[in-house]
Amino acid sequence: MTDTLSTRSAPMRTPPAIARACELVEPALRAAVAGLADERMRLVASYQLGWCDADGTPVEGGGGKMIRPTLAVLSAQAVGGDPQAGVPGAVALELVHNFSLLHDDIMDRDTERRHRPTGWVAFGEGQAILAGNAMLTAAVEVITAGAPHTLPHLLGAVQHLISGQSEDLALERRPDAALEDVLRMEEGKTAALLACASSIGALAAGAPEPSLRALGEFGRLMGLAFQLVDDVLGVVGDPVVTGKSASSDVRAGKRSAAVVAALGAGLPQSAELAELLRPGPPETEADVTRARELIVAAGGIDWALDEADRLLDCALRSLHQVQPASPAAVADLEEVARFIVARDR
Repeated sequence: MTDTLSTRSAPMRTPPAIARACELVEPALRAAVAGLADERMRLVASYQLGWCDADGTPVEGGGGKMIRPTLAVLSAQAVGGDPQAGVPGAVALELVHNFSLLHDDIMDRDTERRHRPTGWVAFGEGQAILAGNAMLTAAVEVITAGAPHTLPHLLGAVQHLISGQSEDLALERRPDAALEDVLRMEEGKTAALLACASSIGALAAGAPEPSLRALGEFGRLMGLAFQLVDDVLGVVGDPVVTGKSASSDVRAGKRSAAVVAALGAGLPQSAELAELLRPGPPETEADVTRARELIVAAGGIDWALDEADRLLDCALRSLHQVQPASPAAVADLEEVARFIVARDR
């Protein structure tokens, strides 16, 4: 067993499909942010998206990975549609994703994201909450203007996202959380939005229902795999790579899948970990280090990575059911899925 990710796989290059999608989507995304009515909201949103510093100074090469917009564009192409059909959904999903990050960082008290202060640290809790609300509203406006028949699809995913975050907060106060409870929470918090991203462009392009179901299932399973890897990074990830503090989930006392798997392994290390976490989040660096060691020793990391690999295989099989399909776009979806699930390990 190991407490690093380096032995699992070599780092993957960023798929070219992401750069192509960014080139297509970013102008529309910037236009949506520029359309926010309040100057402060435009600043916070631009900061959150990585386009500027807190004082408004532009940042070159900033921004997130744009995974969800890429999936939206590729899903349109995968069913033979014009990639432009996926742009409204792509913009809306990136806005929704960042709305959720702004709010989640406040609830989780996370102070660093993408190697810099989180939105609430830079601007205050109130402004970050309002900016998240503004971004969610802008997402609805973009969809209503560009692909109105996909709005229920987006809003359904947002409801699942909110439910998942609510369950995440509730699980933090449940030391007896079961693994199935955590996985159900992660399906809402992460997988639902990726399922939407993987099918909304195809819906906009008029794909038949079987293909929409297959693409949605691809995104759901990939999203679960993605979250499991994120859980691992929250325990043993390198902060230089993740942009968050070391062992961030351990410090916060989160009952992530990797932690709960370790607690439920029935080993002496499981019992010691339960006792260590019983009073709440570890308070000292020594306790954080010991908790991390116990999670690894009890098999939580290995279980999460093995399960992520299994889910990814199932996700990729779902792509075989997309008909009619563009082989090139389906191959791009597979490459993006492998990239995000293998990230940083």
